[in-house]
Amino acid sequence: MKGEDCLAHERNKTEFDVDAMKIVWAGSRHAFDLSDRMARLVASDPAFQKDGRTRLGRKELFKNTLRKTAHAWKRILELRLTEEEAWWLRRFVDEPSFTDLHWGMFIPAIKGQGTDEQQQKWLPLAYKMQIIGCYAQTELGHGSNVQGLETTATFDPETDEFVIHSPTLTSSKWWPGGLGKVSTHAVVYARLITNGQEHGVHGFIVQLRSLDDHMPLPGITIGDIGMKFGNGAYNTMDNGVLTFDHIRIPRNQMLMRVLQVTREGKCVQSNVPRQLIYGTMVFVRQTIVADASTALSRAVCIATRYSAVRRQFGSQDGGMETQVIDYKTQQSRLFPLLASAYAFRFVGEWLKWLYTDVTQRLQANDFSTLPEAHACTAGLKSLTTTTTADAIEECRKLCGGHGYLCASGLPELFAVYVPACTYEGDNVVLLLQVARFLMKTVSQLGSGKKPVGTTAYLGRVQDLLQCCCDVQTAEDWLKPSVVLEAFEARSARMCVARAQNLSKFENPEDGFAELSADLVEAAVAHCQLIVVSKFIDKLQQDIPGKGVNQQLQNLCYIYALNLLHKYLGDFLSTGCITAKQASLANDQLRSLYSQIRPNAIALVDAFNYTDHYLGSVLGRYDGNVYPKLYEEAWKDPLNDSVVPDGYHEYVHPMLKQQLRNSRL
Repeated sequence: MKGEDCLAHERNKTEFDVDAMKIVWAGSRHAFDLSDRMARLVASDPAFQKDGRTRLGRKELFKNTLRKTAHAWKRILELRLTEEEAWWLRRFVDEPSFTDLHWGMFIPAIKGQGTDEQQQKWLPLAYKMQIIGCYAQTELGHGSNVQGLETTATFDPETDEFVIHSPTLTSSKWWPGGLGKVSTHAVVYARLITNGQEHGVHGFIVQLRSLDDHMPLPGITIGDIGMKFGNGAYNTMDNGVLTFDHIRIPRNQMLMRVLQVTREGKCVQSNVPRQLIYGTMVFVRQTIVADASTALSRAVCIATRYSAVRRQFGSQDGGMETQVIDYKTQQSRLFPLLASAYAFRFVGEWLKWLYTDVTQRLQANDFSTLPEAHACTAGLKSLTTTTTADAIEECRKLCGGHGYLCASGLPELFAVYVPACTYEGDNVVLLLQVARFLMKTVSQLGSGKKPVGTTAYLGRVQDLLQCCCDVQTAEDWLKPSVVLEAFEARSARMCVARAQNLSKFENPEDGFAELSADLVEAAVAHCQLIVVSKFIDKLQQDIPGKGVNQQLQNLCYIYALNLLHKYLGDFLSTGCITAKQASLANDQLRSLYSQIRPNAIALVDAFNYTDHYLGSVLGRYDGNVYPKLYEEAWKDPLNDSVVPDGYHEYVHPMLKQQLRNSRL
């Protein structure tokens, strides 16, 4: 059976309404229609084709991205696309480019931290792309520790200017995307100094290059930081290095929504609460969680389709070999990743709601939910990006040898994705922040302060420390209350045990440093509970479409029970479940894999990805893998000539010498 016939045969087995599931995945009919239209618009435009990207040298690759980005902007203007449509179009072009930081960080920073006057001045220029901005925070010597940044912004009252300066080598701004070769402006984070006093790190709008000839302005040294991991991938982006030699900017270019510096150099707090800045952080991390589900689903789509096309072993009588997807070892590795993609999608949807809720509360001067929302987005950013990076690599392995080819799309997807584990907060550092919040919450339980939101379960800590899982049969593991209680009890017991160990230290900070690895484990348990609980909440909604809810239930329990299996040590050592109950969970998991199996191809079809966006010969919708792999191989530049360059210079003399030696 050919690949095409094989996938058509798989699609005929489907037990649910795929079109209805597409709407569930997209989030709404509106989001589906919009994304579908933009995906097709990009896929049908030859200017956006991605073939051969991984074979290009750095300069060609970068110029190619400049061309595509300019073409995308031209199409956005010609078609008069809305902001939402333009966002989808850029996403489906699917190439990291200098505009990512412009739209994703530069504009939001001015919106979040600029005064009304500053927004009126800078945002129209940025929206029309008459200036191109980046976000210059990270330095050569400091990333996660923002308070340790060394760039200075010293106020000079004589000229009413700030002097921006890089006092050391390690104070060089390092990593901002778009900075290396394109950005004309940056929001630069620096230590504010007035009258010889420091006032913490603040943002400043600084022009970097001339708008006439694009040369760096006097006193500014700027360049690209060099090749990054992988072929193609993030090498389309000009991540940059930047140093300042006493650059002067007007006082009104400090972002002053929260803190203002007067003409005399006095610092005055505005009546805008400082916490509003955290709202921006919640927003950025929420988008990263949504992006994790997208990257993971792309890898899973490729691996699932190829697992159905690929046949290996199992033929005793000259008949068809077994589809790789039918092997239980393949299913037990692949289906939990498919379930994770859906799980992250729904927790991402919920985070969107959380961001809106927090923003409304902040505007009403209600900061009560902010610490919890901050911890929640930090933890979920860490959990989803770590899982996704590992999962893309697992999908590559699930595709066997062919997964290693650039044509599979997986090496480049991995190389583009892995920086997410570090940017916007290193994943381990973020988990330590979550752990701090959890320890504080546990310590306040005695004072009658009720935990809110995702930590509300800790308010029932006494019950959770004593509850016993009442699973008697494998089917009992399909009860939402049973699964939820097991995950709540595990997290609560881990938190309490960590808090008790911390209390043995005279100095809490010493305890935190000593027990940090244990604390990270408690943070992971808490974050996994959030994802499981939000997936279960999703199932309580009225979801239309034949069989759709049943498939989502299967995926939800695969996600939860696979975690239970993977982190069995936690569940057993905290006494949440017994070894017998763990064994029953495993039986149920195997049964769920069998139920998902006939629907696997349809479940990845529901992501609605075009072949252009997937960029994978192995993940083609039509399953026509082998002829296309063969065709792709001949496009490599090494095949431009039959006898390779260098043969006469190096190989030929070696062969002749060997021939002479063999006559001796």
